[in-house]
Amino acid sequence: MRIASLQIEIHDDMEKRDTITRAEKLIDGIGTIDLVILPEIWNIGYFSFDKYIAESETCNGETITRMRSKAKEKRVYILAGSIVEKEDGRFYNTSFFIGPSGEILAKYRKIHLFGYGSRESQLLTRGEDVCVIETQIGTFGLTTCYDLRFPELFRRLIDRGAEIILTVSAWPYPRLEHWLLFNRVRAVENQTFLVSSNCVGTNRSVQFCGHSMIVDPWGTILASGGDEECFVKAEINIEQVGHIRKQFPVLKERIFT
Repeated sequence: MRIASLQIEIHDDMEKRDTITRAEKLIDGIGTIDLVILPEIWNIGYFSFDKYIAESETCNGETITRMRSKAKEKRVYILAGSIVEKEDGRFYNTSFFIGPSGEILAKYRKIHLFGYGSRESQLLTRGEDVCVIETQIGTFGLTTCYDLRFPELFRRLIDRGAEIILTVSAWPYPRLEHWLLFNRVRAVENQTFLVSSNCVGTNRSVQFCGHSMIVDPWGTILASGGDEECFVKAEINIEQVGHIRKQFPVLKERIFT
Protein backbone atom coordinates (compact mmCIF):
# COMPACT_ATOMS: atom_id res chain seq x y z
CA MET A 1 0.00 0.00 0.00
CA ARG A 2 1.34 3.43 -0.98
CA ILE A 3 0.51 6.08 1.60
CA ALA A 4 1.18 9.81 1.64
CA SER A 5 0.71 12.45 4.33
CA LEU A 6 0.30 16.11 3.41
CA GLN A 7 2.05 18.57 5.70
CA ILE A 8 0.29 21.83 4.86
CA GLU A 9 1.52 25.28 5.83
CA ILE A 10 -0.95 27.44 7.75
CA HIS A 11 -0.77 31.23 8.08
CA ASP A 12 -3.19 33.91 9.23
CA ASP A 13 -3.81 35.71 5.95
CA MET A 14 -4.67 32.59 3.96
CA GLU A 15 -8.02 32.23 2.21
CA LYS A 16 -9.86 28.94 2.53
CA ARG A 17 -10.38 28.55 -1.22
CA ASP A 18 -6.69 29.15 -1.95
CA THR A 19 -5.62 26.68 0.75
CA ILE A 20 -7.86 23.99 -0.72
CA THR A 21 -6.33 24.67 -4.14
CA ARG A 22 -2.84 24.28 -2.65
CA ALA A 23 -3.83 20.96 -1.10
CA GLU A 24 -5.18 19.77 -4.44
CA LYS A 25 -1.90 20.66 -6.14
CA LEU A 26 0.08 18.82 -3.47
CA ILE A 27 -2.03 15.72 -4.05
CA ASP A 28 -1.47 16.03 -7.80
CA GLY A 29 2.29 16.13 -7.23
CA ILE A 30 2.55 13.02 -5.08
CA GLY A 31 2.38 10.49 -7.90
CA THR A 32 0.69 7.11 -7.70
CA ILE A 33 -0.72 6.44 -4.23
CA ASP A 34 -3.50 4.48 -2.58
CA LEU A 35 -4.21 6.76 0.38
CA VAL A 36 -3.46 10.34 1.34
CA ILE A 37 -4.24 12.10 4.62
CA LEU A 38 -4.44 15.82 5.48
CA PRO A 39 -4.01 17.67 8.83
CA GLU A 40 -6.46 18.99 11.41
CA ILE A 41 -8.61 22.03 10.54
CA TRP A 42 -6.13 22.82 7.78
CA ASN A 43 -8.59 24.79 5.65
CA ILE A 44 -8.88 27.73 8.09
CA GLY A 45 -6.18 27.06 10.71
CA TYR A 46 -6.72 25.28 14.02
CA PHE A 47 -6.01 28.35 16.18
CA SER A 48 -8.33 30.62 14.16
CA PHE A 49 -11.05 30.26 16.79
CA ASP A 50 -12.64 33.52 15.63
CA LYS A 51 -13.41 31.80 12.30
CA TYR A 52 -14.81 28.54 13.63
CA ILE A 53 -18.49 29.41 13.47
CA ALA A 54 -18.48 31.58 10.34
CA GLU A 55 -16.29 29.17 8.36
CA SER A 56 -17.93 25.94 9.56
CA GLU A 57 -19.28 23.62 6.88
CA THR A 58 -21.42 20.58 6.35
CA CYS A 59 -20.22 17.54 4.44
CA ASN A 60 -21.64 19.27 1.35
CA GLY A 61 -19.51 22.38 1.85
CA GLU A 62 -16.64 23.47 -0.36
CA THR A 63 -13.81 21.66 1.45
CA ILE A 64 -15.25 18.15 1.47
CA THR A 65 -16.92 18.55 -1.92
CA ARG A 66 -13.59 19.43 -3.52
CA MET A 67 -11.77 16.63 -1.70
CA ARG A 68 -14.43 14.17 -2.91
CA SER A 69 -13.86 15.35 -6.47
CA LYS A 70 -10.10 14.97 -6.09
CA ALA A 71 -10.47 11.46 -4.67
CA LYS A 72 -12.62 10.47 -7.65
CA GLU A 73 -10.28 12.13 -10.13
CA LYS A 74 -7.16 10.42 -8.72
CA ARG A 75 -8.93 7.16 -7.76
CA VAL A 76 -7.45 7.40 -4.29
CA TYR A 77 -8.66 7.15 -0.70
CA ILE A 78 -8.46 10.51 1.09
CA LEU A 79 -8.73 11.19 4.79
CA ALA A 80 -9.59 14.84 4.24
CA GLY A 81 -8.10 16.03 7.49
CA SER A 82 -10.68 17.64 9.71
CA ILE A 83 -12.95 20.65 9.37
CA VAL A 84 -15.26 22.50 11.72
CA GLU A 85 -18.48 20.69 10.89
CA LYS A 86 -21.87 22.18 11.68
CA GLU A 87 -24.97 20.13 12.27
CA ASP A 88 -28.22 20.96 14.09
CA GLY A 89 -26.80 24.03 15.76
CA ARG A 90 -23.70 22.25 17.07
CA PHE A 91 -20.13 22.30 15.84
CA TYR A 92 -17.63 19.45 15.71
CA ASN A 93 -14.00 18.80 14.79
CA THR A 94 -14.75 16.20 12.12
CA SER A 95 -12.59 14.11 9.80
CA PHE A 96 -14.08 12.64 6.64
CA PHE A 97 -12.78 9.43 5.06
CA ILE A 98 -13.44 9.43 1.32
CA GLY A 99 -13.31 6.49 -1.09
CA PRO A 100 -11.81 6.41 -4.60
CA SER A 101 -15.25 6.86 -6.14
CA GLY A 102 -15.70 10.10 -4.24
CA GLU A 103 -18.10 8.70 -1.65
CA ILE A 104 -17.87 9.51 2.07
CA LEU A 105 -17.17 6.14 3.71
CA ALA A 106 -16.91 7.32 7.33
CA LYS A 107 -16.53 10.35 9.54
CA TYR A 108 -14.92 10.77 12.94
CA ARG A 109 -15.80 13.53 15.37
CA LYS A 110 -12.88 14.26 17.68
CA ILE A 111 -13.55 12.79 21.11
CA HIS A 112 -10.83 14.51 23.16
CA LEU A 113 -11.21 18.26 22.66
CA PHE A 114 -8.22 20.38 23.67
CA GLY A 115 -8.53 23.08 26.33
CA TYR A 116 -4.93 23.96 27.22
CA GLY A 117 -4.32 27.34 25.57
CA SER A 118 -7.16 26.52 23.19
CA ARG A 119 -10.84 27.44 22.81
CA GLU A 120 -11.67 24.22 21.01
CA SER A 121 -13.37 22.63 24.02
CA GLN A 122 -15.45 25.80 24.54
CA LEU A 123 -16.65 26.15 20.95
CA LEU A 124 -17.08 22.58 19.80
CA THR A 125 -19.03 19.51 20.88
CA ARG A 126 -17.01 16.37 21.43
CA GLY A 127 -17.66 13.24 19.44
CA GLU A 128 -18.89 10.10 21.15
CA ASP A 129 -18.07 7.27 18.75
CA VAL A 130 -14.79 5.59 17.88
CA CYS A 131 -14.32 5.06 14.15
CA VAL A 132 -12.92 2.01 12.39
CA ILE A 133 -13.45 1.65 8.65
CA GLU A 134 -12.77 -1.51 6.65
CA THR A 135 -11.74 -0.95 3.03
CA GLN A 136 -10.27 -2.95 0.17
CA ILE A 137 -6.77 -1.76 1.08
CA GLY A 138 -6.94 -2.23 4.85
CA THR A 139 -8.82 -1.48 8.05
CA PHE A 140 -8.26 2.00 9.45
CA GLY A 141 -8.81 3.61 12.84
CA LEU A 142 -9.28 7.38 12.86
CA THR A 143 -7.90 9.74 15.51
CA THR A 144 -7.25 13.45 15.88
CA CYS A 145 -4.30 15.23 17.54
CA TYR A 146 -4.98 15.36 21.32
CA ASP A 147 -6.34 11.79 21.05
CA LEU A 148 -2.70 10.69 20.95
CA ARG A 149 -2.49 11.26 24.70
CA PHE A 150 -5.24 8.73 25.46
CA PRO A 151 -4.00 5.16 24.89
CA GLU A 152 -7.36 3.60 25.80
CA LEU A 153 -8.88 5.03 22.60
CA PHE A 154 -6.21 3.31 20.52
CA ARG A 155 -6.88 0.00 22.30
CA ARG A 156 -10.53 0.28 21.33
CA LEU A 157 -9.59 0.88 17.72
CA ILE A 158 -7.31 -2.16 17.70
CA ASP A 159 -9.93 -4.34 19.40
CA ARG A 160 -12.32 -3.37 16.61
CA GLY A 161 -9.89 -4.56 13.97
CA ALA A 162 -7.80 -1.53 13.05
CA GLU A 163 -4.54 -2.39 11.25
CA ILE A 164 -3.49 1.20 10.54
CA ILE A 165 -4.12 4.25 12.71
CA LEU A 166 -4.51 7.57 10.90
CA THR A 167 -3.94 10.73 12.96
CA VAL A 168 -4.73 14.22 11.69
CA SER A 169 -3.21 16.98 13.76
CA ALA A 170 -2.38 20.62 14.43
CA TRP A 171 0.34 19.93 17.01
CA PRO A 172 2.43 22.97 17.98
CA TYR A 173 5.85 23.73 19.37
CA PRO A 174 7.18 23.51 22.04
CA ARG A 175 5.69 20.02 22.51
CA LEU A 176 7.59 18.45 19.60
CA GLU A 177 9.18 15.78 21.79
CA HIS A 178 5.75 14.64 22.95
CA TRP A 179 4.62 14.38 19.33
CA LEU A 180 7.64 12.32 18.31
CA LEU A 181 7.18 10.04 21.31
CA PHE A 182 3.43 9.43 20.98
CA ASN A 183 3.58 8.64 17.26
CA ARG A 184 6.02 5.81 17.88
CA VAL A 185 4.64 4.57 21.20
CA ARG A 186 1.07 4.25 19.92
CA ALA A 187 2.35 2.22 16.98
CA VAL A 188 4.52 -0.06 19.14
CA GLU A 189 2.06 -0.76 21.95
CA ASN A 190 -0.72 -1.57 19.50
CA GLN A 191 1.45 -3.35 16.93
CA THR A 192 0.01 -1.24 14.16
CA PHE A 193 1.09 1.18 11.48
CA LEU A 194 0.51 4.80 12.42
CA VAL A 195 0.32 7.55 9.82
CA SER A 196 0.12 11.15 10.98
CA SER A 197 -0.41 14.45 9.19
CA ASN A 198 0.52 17.61 11.05
CA CYS A 199 0.43 21.27 10.10
CA VAL A 200 3.38 23.62 9.70
CA GLY A 201 3.51 27.40 9.70
CA THR A 202 2.27 29.94 12.23
CA ASN A 203 -1.38 30.55 13.10
CA ARG A 204 -2.44 33.24 15.61
CA SER A 205 1.17 33.44 16.84
CA VAL A 206 1.36 29.68 17.46
CA GLN A 207 3.90 27.69 15.43
CA PHE A 208 3.06 24.15 14.36
CA CYS A 209 5.85 21.61 14.59
CA GLY A 210 5.24 19.43 11.52
CA HIS A 211 7.19 16.16 11.55
CA SER A 212 4.35 14.17 10.01
CA MET A 213 5.37 10.55 9.85
CA ILE A 214 4.67 6.97 8.86
CA VAL A 215 5.61 4.48 11.58
CA ASP A 216 5.62 0.68 11.35
CA PRO A 217 4.41 -1.77 14.07
CA TRP A 218 7.93 -2.04 15.51
CA GLY A 219 8.06 1.73 16.01
CA THR A 220 10.43 2.32 13.11
CA ILE A 221 9.88 5.63 11.33
CA LEU A 222 9.58 4.80 7.64
CA ALA A 223 9.22 8.40 6.50
CA SER A 224 9.07 11.79 8.23
CA GLY A 225 8.84 15.46 7.39
CA GLY A 226 10.55 18.44 8.96
CA ASP A 227 8.83 21.74 9.72
CA GLU A 228 8.19 22.94 6.17
CA GLU A 229 5.32 22.23 3.79
CA CYS A 230 5.80 18.91 2.03
CA PHE A 231 4.34 15.47 1.58
CA VAL A 232 5.63 12.37 3.34
CA LYS A 233 5.36 9.11 1.42
CA ALA A 234 6.08 5.42 2.03
CA GLU A 235 5.01 1.99 0.83
CA ILE A 236 3.88 -0.44 3.51
CA ASN A 237 2.97 -4.11 3.63
CA ILE A 238 -0.26 -4.48 5.59
CA GLU A 239 0.42 -8.18 6.13
CA GLN A 240 3.26 -7.16 8.45
CA VAL A 241 0.69 -6.31 11.13
CA GLY A 242 -0.68 -9.84 11.38
CA HIS A 243 2.78 -11.36 11.16
CA ILE A 244 4.17 -9.25 14.02
CA ARG A 245 1.12 -9.83 16.23
CA LYS A 246 1.49 -13.58 15.72
CA GLN A 247 5.25 -13.59 16.20
CA PHE A 248 5.19 -11.39 19.30
CA PRO A 249 1.67 -11.78 20.75
CA VAL A 250 1.58 -8.88 23.19
CA LEU A 251 -2.03 -8.00 22.49
CA LYS A 252 -3.21 -11.54 23.24
CA GLU A 253 -1.39 -11.57 26.56
CA ARG A 254 -3.16 -8.59 28.07
CA ILE A 255 -4.63 -9.23 31.51
CA PHE A 256 -6.60 -5.99 31.83
CA THR A 257 -8.93 -5.07 28.96
